[in-house]
This record gives sequence, C-alpha cells and structure tokens, in this order.
Amino acid sequence: MPSENSSLDIFVGARGSPLSQAQVWEVHRELIQVHPHVRFHPIWVTTRGDQDKTTSLRLLDKTDFFTREVDQRQLRGEFRIAIHSAKDLPDPLAAGLKVIALTQGVDSSDVLVYNQDPLPQTAVIGTSSLRREEILLTLNPHFQCVDIRGTIEERLALLDAGKVDGVVMAEAALIRLGLTHRKRKKLPGETAAFQGQLAIVALETDIVMRDLLTCLDTCASSI
Repeated sequence: MPSENSSLDIFVGARGSPLSQAQVWEVHRELIQVHPHVRFHPIWVTTRGDQDKTTSLRLLDKTDFFTREVDQRQLRGEFRIAIHSAKDLPDPLAAGLKVIALTQGVDSSDVLVYNQDPLPQTAVIGTSSLRREEILLTLNPHFQCVDIRGTIEERLALLDAGKVDGVVMAEAALIRLGLTHRKRKKLPGETAAFQGQLAIVALETDIVMRDLLTCLDTCASSI
C-alpha cells in the first residue's frame, strides 16, 4: 500500500472508446478518495468488438467479444488491472483472471433517446438488444426496430442524421459522457445484469490489487 509520502503507479487496461475512458477515470476518482496516492496509467486496447461493427449483439451471449484482447494483454502482464462495463464480462472469465471489485455504479436504466416529439407511430428505433426490442414493442407494436452498432457517439450521430428516429442505450452511458441534456424517456422492465456498474479485474494471484480495490467492491462474488 502507498504511504502518505509515496505514490502507487498502476497500469490499467481498458477499451479505448470515450465511454470506457470515462469509466477508468471514474474508478480512479473513487479510489483516490480512500487511497489518494494511487496514480493510474491507462493502456487503451482495441478489441474485436470495437473493430467488428457488423456482427449483431443479438447473436452473442456472455462471450469475450468486448474483452478478449484486454484479457490477453493482461495475462501477458502488460497492465495490473483492467476495467470493464460489468455487463460486458464473459462468463466464465479467462482462466487466471478474477473480478476483484464491482463498483456501486450509476443509474442502471435503459432509455430511448430521440429528437422528434412526439415520435412517429411507426418510428425507426435502433437497438442491438433483443430484450430492449421486446420492451419497445410492448410500448408501441408499430415501432420498427433496426440493429445498430458502434460507440454511443456513433449511435447518436445516426439519430441526429435522421437515419433512425430513436436509439436505445444505457442511462449510465449518457451520465458518464455528460450527455444528459439529450431528450430521452426511461424504459420500463428489467435491464441487463450489472448495467451501470464497473468491474475491476486482476490476476487471481494479485493479492495486493485485491486488497487495494476492496474499498470499491459491492458484490464482486456475484459475477
């Protein structure tokens, strides 16, 4: 543990999207409330999920689509911890890795973001989630749901360009990116497990990181 007169430098792996970067610094802000001398040195990783914008997430379950490259580099020792959206973690984790903290996180709601009010009766709504689509169709069976991929910014750009009338995303993403000025409506029903929470992953053998990050843990054993 760092003393009052020393610092602890931690290399941190995460995806390079603006949302993922915001998540890393959110963890850092929370951690230095308890351990003020900890410094993060991020290593941004491009994953298959970032490069492949065509594979539908509807076809995937709890795979390593968004974590494989981060996992591989962590297991090679390139960074000490990795930070992920908890809902994106594969099940099971890669051998040798362990969730050492699951943060409290922020609002877990799903929201429908739109520009036109009211929405057209047959509005085209972008979502990559079958669960979200089912909720939308209970609100209006005339909605036309289309599969979209990309970062939060890319999906909102489709909305602003008129390619879709609305997009569904996590309220947590809008909060973390400072986009809560967008016109939106919270959706009813259950959300993805651990949505809005962040998972901090370390090597199973890294007791130092486990002890350091335990101050941020809510229920890591649930993952």
